[in-house]
Amino acid sequence: MMINNTLTQLRQLKLTGMAKALTMQTEQPGNYDALSFDERLQLMTDCEQHEREQRKQQRLLKAAKLKINATARDIDYSQPRGLKQAMMASLLQCDWVNKHQNLLLTGPCGSGKTYLACALAHTACTKGYSAKYYRLSRLMLELTQAKADGTYSKALQHLARMNMLILDDWGLEPLKAAHRNDLMEIMDDRNGSSSTVIISQLPTDQWYQSIGDNTLADAILDRLMHNAHRINLKGESMRKIQSELTHRDHLG
Repeated sequence: MMINNTLTQLRQLKLTGMAKALTMQTEQPGNYDALSFDERLQLMTDCEQHEREQRKQQRLLKAAKLKINATARDIDYSQPRGLKQAMMASLLQCDWVNKHQNLLLTGPCGSGKTYLACALAHTACTKGYSAKYYRLSRLMLELTQAKADGTYSKALQHLARMNMLILDDWGLEPLKAAHRNDLMEIMDDRNGSSSTVIISQLPTDQWYQSIGDNTLADAILDRLMHNAHRINLKGESMRKIQSELTHRDHLG
């Protein structure tokens, strides 16, 4: 049958969304007989576009390697930790990513900083932006290895292309001189062309000292802070609160 040949060709051309839509129209003719050729073709192209968008989202989410499977709908605004729902609603629109602005997330351990960053990255991926999560120490280790195997320049280019780069545990460990230089390269490449999210237990006024070199600290922080949104979380550990709620539920 001609329809089978058409379906085979669509699949060979990787137009799987159109193939699915055509199959549906063939198997359920009563739902489509009243439609014109143009209308049926439009349904097929809509299906193809939707499937491509879905595949792109899944590809971006997989490449992001987010630490937490966090989503915007599961953000907890009920606890008093200084999180403003209006600000998060604005950030979740991702206009700041489009404008290549940064985000600085600070607060005590367990306050939900990483969850918020991953939820923002998840939303960004669903809107077609690329993202990547790193613990800062792990990124520095990868760049050290890249220098050894000759792929350092390629690694920097990869980081520069990311629409959103998340760096967790900022200031947790002292930076070596080589790592300060690596950070400077990253921030200079990304300045004004992409968005960086910094997650730290340290308040921003302690970041200068944590970098450890006055000249490089000035240069790095100037590129990070001049156009940055800031969220400073407070209060008890969200993990502790969740554990207590779970325990209370078990007790009935």
